[in-house]
This record gives sequence, C-alpha cells and structure tokens, in this order.
Amino acid sequence: MRETLLLDIPHRQVVFTIPKRLRVFFKFDRRLLGDLCRAALRAIERHLEFVTGGLMTPGVIAVLQINFHPHLHFLVTEGGVDDAGVFHRIPRIDDARLEEIFAREMLAMLVRKELLSPEWAERILSWRHSGFSVHSLVRAKTRPEAERVGKYMIRPILALERLTLLEAEGKVGYRRGEKGAELETMDYLEFIARVTSHIPDKGQVMIRYYGLYANAHRGKVRKASLASPLRIVEEELKPVPSKGWAALIWKPNIGLRSAAMIRKVYEVDPLTCPRCGGAMRVVAFLTEHAVVDRIIDHLKLTFVAEKPPPQAALQELLWEADPPAEYVP
Repeated sequence: MRETLLLDIPHRQVVFTIPKRLRVFFKFDRRLLGDLCRAALRAIERHLEFVTGGLMTPGVIAVLQINFHPHLHFLVTEGGVDDAGVFHRIPRIDDARLEEIFAREMLAMLVRKELLSPEWAERILSWRHSGFSVHSLVRAKTRPEAERVGKYMIRPILALERLTLLEAEGKVGYRRGEKGAELETMDYLEFIARVTSHIPDKGQVMIRYYGLYANAHRGKVRKASLASPLRIVEEELKPVPSKGWAALIWKPNIGLRSAAMIRKVYEVDPLTCPRCGGAMRVVAFLTEHAVVDRIIDHLKLTFVAEKPPPQAALQELLWEADPPAEYVP
C-alpha cells in the first residue's frame, strides 16, 4: 500500500455514522451499502468544492463495516486535485459542515429509492440530534502513518487472545478496551450472531478506491508516465457562522431574495430540493427584476405562500437590511 498506492501527502481518517432508525435498511439490503459509500464520497467532494471554489478529486480508500451498526471508514487525502493537476491541500475538515452534507446526500438517496418519504427526510434533518455523525480528527502526516491507519481500518473483528469460554456460566467472554480491562459476557448464540454479521455477501466488495486512488485513474497515470510530484497549494478553511452555511449564503445587495432571508422569514430551506429532498447548490444570483420576470413568465410560474411570514421575523430582517439612520454606526 505504502509504495504503490498512497501519495506522499497528509491523510485523514473520516468515520461516517448513520442514525439507528435508518440502519434497518442496510441490514436487510446490503446492496445499499454501496450507495451509502457513494453518498459519503459525494459529501467529501462537495465539502472540497465549497472550500476551494472548484471541483476537486481527492484520493479515497473506503472500508465498509457491515455489522449491526453499519458505518464507513474513509482514508482521505487532505485535499484534492483540480483539472489543471494542482493539489489543493486543506488543513482540516469541518466535521459539522461535512456531517450536514452527508446527511442530506444519504437521505436524498433513500428518497430516490422510495425507502423514505421527503417529509420524513425533512423531519430527520430538522431534529437537533439527527443521529448522523462525522469524525475526522485522526490525522496521518506521512505515508507510514497513513499505512498504519489503513491497517487499523481493515483490522480483524476480534482478537483470539481476548476471547474466553466461561464454562461455569455457559457463556462466552470477550475483553474490551485498553489491555482488555473490560470483560463482556454473552450467550454463545449471541456471540455467533455478532461474528457472522460481519461476513459479507457473496461478491460484496468491502474495500473501495475512489478518485486519485481509483484503478482507472492510477492506470492513466502509469500510462502517461507522470512521475513528476504534485504541485501543492495551501487552502484556508472558510469560517462558517454558527447558524450554518446553508442559512447564510447571501449578499447584502440581494435583500429579501437571499437564501438566508427566505429561510429565516418563511421558515423553509430554499437549498433543499422539493422533489427528492436532496441538497442543492447556488449557481448564480439573479438581481435584475426584468430578467427574473422574463424567466417567471416563460416558465408560467405562480407563487402562493403556504403561510404568511411571521411579522416579528420580517420586521427584524427589514431592520437589518435598512436600519434607521440613528442606529447606523
């Protein structure tokens, strides 16, 4: 792995976890794990695009964990390569931002497959603790460190030296934690069920390679004999206000048409697709009334608000957009 696959750049281990109430889909249809893996990959790509402002191709080694608690372990390069072949290195990953993008990508996938209704997807996103989790604090600065992280990701599910048979109780014991300080006992049937839950289905791929580490990309590199090192550009992680990036994508001259004001006044998220529940991105802001009117007339659109905006929130936004002269610093 170290000599033939990993690039000589820092990596991160990114762990994706899903809510308990959604794990049942993957328990009875393990083919969905591939879709889950691609949803996490799209989340990483969108995160890189948001930070750098362009499309980036990272190097990703994905390991699927298919037990009763399905989750993903990704070994990801700290950044990605643009169309010009320049590697944009990002010093860290904003877990909160990536978690939100991953949640939207996965829920959109379940909605497309008609396993979840758009209403339920929106409801899950509105929960304060949705159950989605992203952890990226494990960092590998060198190739050997990245190799050790990769070995950890594909480690065996148990260590035989920690396994004991408690004959007097008729149970199986397994020591957990550092130096096996914690002993867990269970019935032998439960132990068999836990172990067999890790066995993949026939033909199921457990380790996947994407982007710079995909077989097709590495084949192109070898064919082109591209032996020159990557040109690396350092990127600064853009700060995100506590209210969330999706709620604050606006410019002062856009006024009440901005996404932030729409969300705050009408209490809906304009960046959520009304059909599939997936996350949309802003392509451009149209600020000229004549252009907007022509588009509306051409599409024959009509707009009817389901409910009027709260007057308190509307007054607050009007105050922010056009404060009285005596309050302008």
